[in-house]
Amino acid sequence: MKQTEPQKDRESLYLEVSTVNGDVSLPLHSSIVLFLLSYTECSSFHVCLVIDQADVLPSLSGLVPGGLAVSDVRREELPGLVRMCRLPAALEPDACFCRAGLAVVLRHIIQRACQLMPGRRDVASLLGFKNTCLKACAEVSQWTRLCELDIPSAVEEHLRNPEDQMCRLPAAILNLEKRLGEPVKVHNDDKIRRQKLQQQKKSDSQLKGPSSEMESHPNETHPGVELSAALAKLSADAVPSPATRERSDIRKVKTTDLPELEHVFAEGLYFTLTDVVLLPCVHQYLISLQKHTPSTLSHLPLLLRWYQRVQELPSVLRAAKDCGMALLSLSMADPCPLQPENPQPSGAEQEGPKVKQEPFIGGPRPTLTKLQENGIDAVYSAHPCPTWTVDWESLPAAVNPTEGKMSDTRAVRKQQQLNNLVAMVTELAHPGHTVVDFCSGGGHVGIVLAYTLPKCQIILIENKEESLVRARDRSAQLGLTNIGFVQANLDYFTGNFNIGVALHACGVATDMVLDRCLQARAGFVISPCCYGFIQNTLKFNFPKSARFTETLSYKEHMVLCRFADQTAVSLPPERRLIGKRCMGLVDLDRSWAAETHGYSVRVMTMVPEGCSPKNNMYLSQFPCVRGGRIGGVNIYEMVHGLI
Repeated sequence: MKQTEPQKDRESLYLEVSTVNGDVSLPLHSSIVLFLLSYTECSSFHVCLVIDQADVLPSLSGLVPGGLAVSDVRREELPGLVRMCRLPAALEPDACFCRAGLAVVLRHIIQRACQLMPGRRDVASLLGFKNTCLKACAEVSQWTRLCELDIPSAVEEHLRNPEDQMCRLPAAILNLEKRLGEPVKVHNDDKIRRQKLQQQKKSDSQLKGPSSEMESHPNETHPGVELSAALAKLSADAVPSPATRERSDIRKVKTTDLPELEHVFAEGLYFTLTDVVLLPCVHQYLISLQKHTPSTLSHLPLLLRWYQRVQELPSVLRAAKDCGMALLSLSMADPCPLQPENPQPSGAEQEGPKVKQEPFIGGPRPTLTKLQENGIDAVYSAHPCPTWTVDWESLPAAVNPTEGKMSDTRAVRKQQQLNNLVAMVTELAHPGHTVVDFCSGGGHVGIVLAYTLPKCQIILIENKEESLVRARDRSAQLGLTNIGFVQANLDYFTGNFNIGVALHACGVATDMVLDRCLQARAGFVISPCCYGFIQNTLKFNFPKSARFTETLSYKEHMVLCRFADQTAVSLPPERRLIGKRCMGLVDLDRSWAAETHGYSVRVMTMVPEGCSPKNNMYLSQFPCVRGGRIGGVNIYEMVHGLI
């Protein structure tokens, strides 16, 4: 490993280095990133190892692939956007576009490698069918959470105290073992399944022959068709097999009667980014088990089989050697599957109390009546500045949402929505403040704020790369220098800020934004959306406030959420009124929960009401200080209900 100076025209990758009692090591997330860099042979990044003490790089010799440009950097010297995110993170040369979080960074490395080496079929295939491998954020995808968060965390916890965990297997590992035993579904798998049926029939006929003495271990499987399909996908020289017509008896078999496909790799038949993520984790875990409790290995037959199969790929062996991973050759004989009560759920599956989902009958009136009998009903504060508007005519075209690909009618409504949020943020913000536009999309809110508040720093956070790149291009047209872009899930943004803003954050994304604002003790202006997507998650249980929880069950609260989405203009007026009332109650519950953290929150309706079916908006300033006016109304008095 050679240490080099960062080059200004090269993208930087920031990776964590751990130091415990003087011992230096790489956390699993850092090891995974380095393994992928070696597997893809992508050397276009400058690797910056984030250290807390000097002279640690020699201790990492052999763990960092050769050929990479590497340097160390003190935590306090990190660039601003990187310092506000959890590592790993990738920062573009202009230092205004940062990608943070394991899955986001890994996908970016693959995309960059494909740009530089378009012929690397094995690299392109890592992103899976339609390039969606580990694309969904961990908050909504149990599989992403298991691979990106739960398994690395479980393995690192085990490595810290291996002796304390000798008698039990981590829930995340058990869940992976369970997933490896489930039937595989792949796109257009009918042909492969018919080939498998034909292979099985051929094998059966051979076994029945008088001279056949074929024997196999009862627990060992031979997915010949699956393995052939998997290896063909990785071969750069592979050509489509000639079209052959199956035997008539095979063609007549119903799809439902075809044999299921077995796992070759973690997500099914094909080696993907998921296998890259899991290999360093499983490797470290198996080393620990072999050292402390080798008998436990027999409880993980499917995981061991997967571990052996990934070693059949030359690129895996090369990358492992490059990263100092001496892969084990473990026997899979006599597996003894563990018989726990039941595998414990992974983090994403631990989503509040298990509620039996019965068919919904009736409407929201019983729930609304129950709340009303307990003195709870939707309350809306008056809008402090109903006539305030951005001077759209005087702004450059790139600021205006009409520049986007939307109809004129929708563009006008978008302007009206922005008027509401920008008015509140403009009056709350002071020079030097940092304003974060969460779930920013194409930057409609953030770009207007950056242009109209040149003395504030505006940061746009969005998980969808295409949307954020579009926002960056628009800001570049305007020459904005007070704006930054972070592609990450909300959980990976940990920086401090003064005001959080979000326009139409869907479902629990609103609750995630609120949570980040509460942690940062920041003011917020938030417009929720997609109430029907609200559900209990690992972090949030509904209802959220004590008073709602004492009154409503989870199912009753979900009734409110479902009918809160009944506000479309195409619906009858009476139904829309009920939907608006349900919206107000869901948001009242959220506002009361926020007030337990010292906030005073007001829920109001955007003006004009027709600017959006989801026209609710929260406003809160923290700490509430006297001063600041919106439309002639004192903010402090408004949020404290003094007017």
